[in-house]
This record gives sequence, C-alpha cells and structure tokens, in this order.
Amino acid sequence: MSESFRPLDRDGMARAVAADLPDGAYVNLGIGIPTLAARYLPAGREVILHSENGIVGMVSAPPEQPPDPGLLNASREPIVLIPGASLSDHVISFTMIRGGHLDISVLGAFEVASNGDIANWDTGEPGAIPAVGGAMDLVVGARSIWAVMSHTTREGEPKLVERCRYPITGQAVVDRVYTDLAVVDVDRAARRFTVRAMVAGLSFEELQRRTGAPLARAPDCRVIDP
Repeated sequence: MSESFRPLDRDGMARAVAADLPDGAYVNLGIGIPTLAARYLPAGREVILHSENGIVGMVSAPPEQPPDPGLLNASREPIVLIPGASLSDHVISFTMIRGGHLDISVLGAFEVASNGDIANWDTGEPGAIPAVGGAMDLVVGARSIWAVMSHTTREGEPKLVERCRYPITGQAVVDRVYTDLAVVDVDRAARRFTVRAMVAGLSFEELQRRTGAPLARAPDCRVIDP
C-alpha cells in the first residue's frame, strides 16, 4: 500500500528547530538550514543567537530593511542586533564556544550515527572541498548538539546510520536530529534513534525503511503537519 506524505522543505525544518529552542538559551546556528531558524523564533521567547564571526544577540534582518554590509552572520546573511548585543573578534568568539558558554549548537550534517557521531565537513570524495569551519569546536564546546539534514541522500541512501562513512567531525556528541521526515533523539547508550515526531501521513515502518539504524518510537510521538 502506497503512502501519501510530504517531506518538510528547508524552511519547514528550520521552523521545527526554532519551535524547540528553549527560552533563555544561547544558541549557535550553523551555515545553511540552521541559520534559517533565526527567521522563525517564537514570539515572546528569548533566544540569544551567537555567530562564530563575533556576534552575540541578533535576529535576521527584515526583508524590507536595507541590509547593513557590516552586519552579517556566519552565512553572510544580513542581521540586526538586539538590545544588549555584543561584537567581538574571532578569538573571543571561539573562546565562548570552547569555554562551554553555548547551550545549543545547531549544525548541518552529511551523516549522523546512532552513537551520536556526526560527519559534516568532508564527503571524502575526489574533488570535494573540505569545509570544517568552526564545526569541530562547536561539537565539543556546546552543551547540546542538534543536527539538521535531509533524511536520505538524493539517491535514497540513509543519512541516519549505524556508523558514519564520512570523516568524523565529533564522536558521540549529537543529541537530536531534525530531518525532512522526522525529529529523532539520539540514544547513545542503546545506539539507536528515538522518534519524537514524524511528518503527517508517514508510517513508522516506512521511516525505519529509510533509516540505516534501529528506531524506537517515543510514547508521545507527535505529527508534524507541513
């Protein structure tokens, strides 16, 4: 029997991340989809965003506002400073990361393993250009690591796996993964993923078929409606 479901687009994944960011958290949003979460922070919730190029306290610039070329995040997107924001050089910014002052780091990923390993800087393929950036600092410096990525490759291969095939960015560090199909927590001790949410119309069996490691379903697993 065929299933009818619609995967989340990039903005849908970013919305899912933003909805879960806790009040008062200091958060680094990585390049790509994670950065989009800054557009969807819930009203009335204070989330302090950090960018490794030396910014603490910012929001995405409104589309109608002329961009300030001197105020860009790590994705080179225009931002606006919030009251109490601070600017620093890279030395101070990375001292914040390495000193354990970030509550959450949200990163893009190529693969995440069931023990929490993450690969996000190099595919290892001929001609690929490695781009580690600040990822290796973030995965060991932040208190909690969330990964964001499509659930499978364009060829349909799982990106949630038992063991990463690509070069590792950090070992046993990921706590949660947001994909275009589901939100899963990483149970490092059991080496499995626990499904917290799935897109509407997707069965648990189909999600497992698209995943390269064992899944467990949380009792309160909810439905994500795109």
